[in-house]
Amino acid sequence: ARNPSGNRAGAVETGRADASDADESSGYRLEKQIGFILRRASQRHATIFQEEMIAGLTPTQFAALVQLDDAGPCSQNHLGRLTAMDIATIKGVVERLRSRGLVTIEADRQDRRRRSLALSDAGRDLVQQARSHAIMITAQTLAPLSADEARQLLALLSRIA
Repeated sequence: ARNPSGNRAGAVETGRADASDADESSGYRLEKQIGFILRRASQRHATIFQEEMIAGLTPTQFAALVQLDDAGPCSQNHLGRLTAMDIATIKGVVERLRSRGLVTIEADRQDRRRRSLALSDAGRDLVQQARSHAIMITAQTLAPLSADEARQLLALLSRIA
């Protein structure tokens, strides 16, 4: 199937995709597909994260804490956008962080109908400690690559994310 630009559906428009991986005559090979490779890389990273992150933080909890630390107090909806989480996911993450005393919820100063989330003192302390572990986790995840390859991979993934 071809898209409006004349390329095979799913093919990279720049023509840089390896044709042997997508060539219909060679057959479909799961282990050559982007989704399969990304899932395997994600599973490897998740295992490293779980082994190295402190205080039992999950990736979504850590992301919420970091974004609250960086952005300051904000609505749950805004935090969801900052962390790329849907409404149901961010609601559960915030509730778990609140129950651990890491996040506070107050009425928003500008709009009393809205709730504003902020880090508690314990949350601020934990996120500072956790950041150094996150740096180590990223380094372990990217360890099979050279520094140049790691920068290139991150740049390329950022383009398709």
